[in-house]
Amino acid sequence: MNSTSSAAPANVLIVEDEMVLRMRAVDIVEDAGFNAVEAVNADDAMVILESRSDISLLFTDIQMPGSMDGLKLAHAVHNRWPAIKIILVSGQIKPTDAEKPEDSRFFGKPLGAAQMVAEIQDMVGAGVLQIVPAVSAEMTTLPVSFKPAVLLEEEHHPTAQEFLTAENDSLRLLLEQAVIDANVLLAQAGIDAEEREAADKLQKLILDELHHRIKNTLATVSAIASQSLRNATSLEHGQQAIEGRLVALGRAHDLLMQVSWANAGLAHIVRGAVEAYDSQSEGRFTIDGPDIRISSGAVIALAMTLNELCTNTTKFGALSVPTGRVAVTWQIDEATQRLRLLWSESSGPKVQAPTRRSFGTRMMGSLGQQLSGQVRLSYEPSGFVYALDVPLSSLLPKP
Repeated sequence: MNSTSSAAPANVLIVEDEMVLRMRAVDIVEDAGFNAVEAVNADDAMVILESRSDISLLFTDIQMPGSMDGLKLAHAVHNRWPAIKIILVSGQIKPTDAEKPEDSRFFGKPLGAAQMVAEIQDMVGAGVLQIVPAVSAEMTTLPVSFKPAVLLEEEHHPTAQEFLTAENDSLRLLLEQAVIDANVLLAQAGIDAEEREAADKLQKLILDELHHRIKNTLATVSAIASQSLRNATSLEHGQQAIEGRLVALGRAHDLLMQVSWANAGLAHIVRGAVEAYDSQSEGRFTIDGPDIRISSGAVIALAMTLNELCTNTTKFGALSVPTGRVAVTWQIDEATQRLRLLWSESSGPKVQAPTRRSFGTRMMGSLGQQLSGQVRLSYEPSGFVYALDVPLSSLLPKP
């Protein structure tokens, strides 16, 4: 085992508004041997950069809410802090060399973990600790049949990125066929050239948006699978975790489809999340709070977090015993314009804090950062308590 210098690892600033994808990027950076600093948009990133001078690399998504997107952020960083390396990622936009800052690199989503680790290490240097197989120069020249397994794997090991690239190629072909079919139908319907041109433009807009959303969903699914397997204690446990999280993601998308992907009611989100875990005859959940409409991004993040809370209470908390109960309540502080949501468990087994920080625990904590607020997890003897305190401006749909 060879190790680099004992100096503190470099810091990588990750800017990503999607909670699960940001958590995935954090793992990639840490696997590369560096510290991850997180921001949910360009405005937060600029605050971080102006307050500290130890950021070595900017790792940013291009599409983000806020006063500037990731591409503008990259140019601002390059102009003010030219020593900071830059990686741009996106599931929709592929900037040209002229559009990117000098010496920056771009990668399409979903990201391949092994490739990204190698790219980050290439740009910043080796991580604080890197495991290197002790293979002699002579060993690397041996015939393939005599090489150790580790070298064979390095030569070709199919990755999630390769699999998803094949899936995306199939999707592209399907979309192209859809365009051809639509043009034939328009011609058969006798629609004139001007109307057909307008229809073509509308169809292209719809297909582009569909492609973007499918790519984002593929990236999220890839991140969920990787994160779930990373923390699984067994293959069965990993499979169950992936299935539960994908079902929660599907429920959130169903809810958004009902409101044309605009926004949804908070009460509806909470009831939809707990429905699969509640018994209609026993009514083990108490839900109380004013119904407010929240943005699509907040819907998915909140639905995924509630699924983690439901899963945990069923396995280890109040709902793991017949007498357990869960109260989900929230209120709006009109004076401060903040929403405070409380998940409180009671009449269950004695609670103990977990010995390790799992993906689910990280996700629950990340919701506060996602919504520019705070999260508190309390492992009280009487029952687990999850408290979320966020500004309403982070939840409400933008005008």
